[in-house]
Amino acid sequence: MSRRPAWALLALGALLACSEPDVIGPRARPDSGLQDDAFGGGHGGDPAPFSKQFVPPADPGPAGVLFTASGEALAQAGYPFPPPEPNSPAFVDGWEVSFDQVLITLGRVTLSDRPDVSAGDQAQTGAVVAEVAGPWAIDLHKDDPSYLDGKGGGGERAVPFAALTTQNKNGSAPFATDGTRYALGFDLEAATLAAYNVNLGPQAIARYQSMVARGCSVFYSGTASFKGSSCHETEPPFDALPRAVRFELCFVSPTSYVNAQNPDNDPAAAFPNEEHQRGIAFKSNTRVVAQATLHTDHPFWESVAHDAPLHFDMLAARAESVDGGVPTVTLDAMRGVDFQQFRDRAGRALPFRSCTPSTYVAPTSGAMHFDPGSVPQQPPSGDPALGLRDALDFMTYNQSTQGHLNADGLAFVSRNYASPR
Repeated sequence: MSRRPAWALLALGALLACSEPDVIGPRARPDSGLQDDAFGGGHGGDPAPFSKQFVPPADPGPAGVLFTASGEALAQAGYPFPPPEPNSPAFVDGWEVSFDQVLITLGRVTLSDRPDVSAGDQAQTGAVVAEVAGPWAIDLHKDDPSYLDGKGGGGERAVPFAALTTQNKNGSAPFATDGTRYALGFDLEAATLAAYNVNLGPQAIARYQSMVARGCSVFYSGTASFKGSSCHETEPPFDALPRAVRFELCFVSPTSYVNAQNPDNDPAAAFPNEEHQRGIAFKSNTRVVAQATLHTDHPFWESVAHDAPLHFDMLAARAESVDGGVPTVTLDAMRGVDFQQFRDRAGRALPFRSCTPSTYVAPTSGAMHFDPGSVPQQPPSGDPALGLRDALDFMTYNQSTQGHLNADGLAFVSRNYASPR
């Protein structure tokens, strides 16, 4: 995977963060010049209860773009513990995390001219020249032989969901292939049964219906198992934490990712304080692939600084058993929880701990506390648009920064829910 070390603290700042004839499917128009074959496997099969039938996109060919989505290898294989390499992404408090589903609703994808309007304001672009509207319901945990290799390596797979061959918002003009770059943006939206079911099977469909009812745009489902050793697992309050936890995390966080940087442009020079040049450039001899990448680690960061250390203890401390089953925690369990002084369900202070002492040194005094940096705060009864009120807000704020282009390309993050900017 092309990822930074899991706890390399980088400044977050302000970044990290259809028109039917042009959305190409396997039965393309006779005058399109496209292949008949499509990326055809792995879609859900059963369209019910969705109102639209998904048709996998065909290869758009030269001067075209194929859009894919990926949660990287981590969405598929999870976070092992201990980590396979010292700098591999891992939960520093000793939890091994695996997913059953990582469900998203991917909304409108746009291409705009002039990605370099402003060196200091990545949100500024020229006019939209092409778009595909969606929305698409996608399980980023699912793999299929028809999927493409992902941009981050490490066995990552990416599911194709749409393609474009012309500027369908600019008189159907062809895309320039002379090095001109187009700004790329995409949305995460609230779940809807009006989405195309890209690859959801029966269990995922049932969970997606719950997302619709609750307004989730992103949903994590899986299991965390404590695999740490000699890191306070027998001391209070850690002795009371379950050794295995089911998690179901519904993020109500519709977000737009604007004018993304593109690692595929390397080694071209980027603007100061940006890692990669913005936008995508089309090729005259082949398609380009634009991968909407979602980093699954963001909600678990201890700070709003990018790639902060990952923790699960605060969630395990709020898990509860239902009818004698495996303890389960939801994101709602973090509502009203003080993220600057975490406590367990019994009200006991929950300290930091490190099960990876060679790479993470935990604070030795006080309760676990997460760092909001310069992001404003509000009391629990305060206005969520003005500041972070609790651990639910904190985790959602970090989750909303998870959208990238082609593995690590940061975008300007525009939150479409009540949140500080």
